[in-house]
Amino acid sequence: MRKTFLLWMALVMILAFSGALPVWAGVPTDKVRETTDKIIAIVGDPALKEPAKEAQRRERIRKTVDELCDWEEMSRRSLGRHWAKRSEQEKKEFVHLFGQLLERTYIDKVEGYSGEKVNYVGERIDGDYAEVDVKVETKKNMEIPVMYKLRTKDQNWWVYDIVVEGVSLVNNYRTQFTDIMAKSSFEGLLKKLREKVAE
Repeated sequence: MRKTFLLWMALVMILAFSGALPVWAGVPTDKVRETTDKIIAIVGDPALKEPAKEAQRRERIRKTVDELCDWEEMSRRSLGRHWAKRSEQEKKEFVHLFGQLLERTYIDKVEGYSGEKVNYVGERIDGDYAEVDVKVETKKNMEIPVMYKLRTKDQNWWVYDIVVEGVSLVNNYRTQFTDIMAKSSFEGLLKKLREKVAE
């Protein structure tokens, strides 16, 4: 659970707050930057800071995150070998629940910005896949290395995994999901996700 928390804290810091963008950065970095700028505008909008505007603010953040993350690919990789065994309806529900869980985790954290800086330090493109390297600079002058993994789909770049200090978000969830299914079943996993989303 701690690893999952750290991964998402890093995601929050990266997506929510701007940093230096090297002049050599390409389209994948630009995609992350574009999402960053939109979220900064939403979080910083005085008209959306009022408690009565919370639902509207969170909905805008959610839609913006949807423009960056490939929830289906993230879900497929997080289920690993179990994905192919699922029916189309099961896959659809899992993607929906998993996306809701990650989005809620993100939105719950994104409004707690405390001045972290993000520097974009590298980018690699190999065909339809890319990696964007960043370093999150904390207020305690510590640097947290984070790598976005993206792929092209529908002529756009989408994030399908995030690696924080060498720990993959997808691999972390795959381990958790495999453990849950080993102790119960896929339906047991769906039940747990439904409960988490409903909390």
